[in-house]
Amino acid sequence: MNIGQAIQLARSKRKLSQAALAKRAGISVSYLSLLERGRRDPPLSTLQRIAAALVMPVEILFFLGAEEGELGHLNRDLAGQLAITALELLNGPLPDQAEVSV
Repeated sequence: MNIGQAIQLARSKRKLSQAALAKRAGISVSYLSLLERGRRDPPLSTLQRIAAALVMPVEILFFLGAEEGELGHLNRDLAGQLAITALELLNGPLPDQAEVSV
């Protein structure tokens, strides 16, 4: 998986459209689409805004977006279990009172 796929997965788990996430993160829908398709490499500040809009730590986006071999010595089975746990935390819509702040 890459960071764009991780954003798309987290967005779908949060039941947000591209338009809704883009608005919450303060970016354009077209830019979000490019990110999700892996056509742009976002700066850290953009990833932080996207993560905040998804009400999740940016580190989870990095973890979910890690490519094969990027997790160093982490056992593949453990990485899979951690990913499943992270995704379970994202199931469902955003909390009603979630505010975006970075």
